[in-house]
Parts: sequence; C-alpha cells; structure tokens
Amino acid sequence: MAKLIEGSYGDALFELALEQNELDSVAEQVELLAQAFAENPELLKLLNHPKISKEEKISVIENIFKGRFSDDIVGFLVIITQKDRGAEIEAILNYFLAKVREYKKIGVARVVSAVELSADQKKRVEEKLLQQTSYESFEVDYSVDASLIGGMVIRIGDRVVDSSIRTKLDNMTKNLRKVSLS
Repeated sequence: MAKLIEGSYGDALFELALEQNELDSVAEQVELLAQAFAENPELLKLLNHPKISKEEKISVIENIFKGRFSDDIVGFLVIITQKDRGAEIEAILNYFLAKVREYKKIGVARVVSAVELSADQKKRVEEKLLQQTSYESFEVDYSVDASLIGGMVIRIGDRVVDSSIRTKLDNMTKNLRKVSLS
C-alpha cells in the first residue's frame, strides 16, 4: 500500500512540474526538502503526532517552508498533511526524485571496491556503465570494503554485478564441498 501512496503523490508532483515546465526547479526544491526532513527527524515526528491537530501541523509547515520554497511545494506538503500522509513524506520525495532521474536518463549506481579507486579508474567504471546501460549519465556512490579482497560490486537498482574475489572464493568453496571423492 505504501508504494501506491508514494507513487500517487510522487506522480502527481512530477506531472505538475512537467506541465508547468519547472521540473529542474521542483526537483532541486524536493532535494532540499528531503535533506531538511532527513536532518530534522523531530519535524517528521511532529507532523505524524496523533495529538497535534492538522491545523497546527499545517501552520508549522507554512511557518517553516513558506517563502523558502515555491507555493506549489508548500501546497503539496499541506495536502500530504491534510490527507494524513505525513509518515510517507520521505518516501514520496524519494519516489519523485527517482522518477526525475529516470525521466532524465540518469542512473544511480553504488560501487564497492576492495581498495580506493583512482579518478581514472572511476572514470573507466562510469564509461563502462554508460556503455552497458541506456542511461546518459550516472550518479555514482563509491565506497571501500577491504573484505572483498579484490574486484568490486556494482549495484544499479535491483541489478548487482559482483566481481569480487571474496565471492569467487565463496563460490569455489561451495563447489568444492559438492565434490565427492569415491
């Protein structure tokens, strides 16, 4: 059900932004908004508190965000609050941002390597990702996990390419255990 809620609200905001030809502006504001909610979990608690009236919640939203964000974004937050969907705000904002990336053909990848990659290696990874996918650009999050021993693990959405030595050793171990010497 949560997917349905975030999709409905996220799609509505996406269509509004497209219709008004303000996709970049709205996406930038939504990123800032998502960051604000992530950095202030107390605000989310307040917007979800059952003993605080909707009117008070709307007043808080207007006091904090009016003048800093467009009227459309503030109105969007008010609608979410009026419909008691405060618990899904972060999911709605993330859904919207993912939809914008997909629309602009921007892929999101997470690359975990055994050692820190040089700038040249990162560039080659990104070039390879662009060749292997239909995306036009990538946002890549690089991290290091020495337990991989060597190689890397690349995640794009629900796809995983694991070329780590740890995984290869694990697979060899499993295969060797299946061998029976008679």
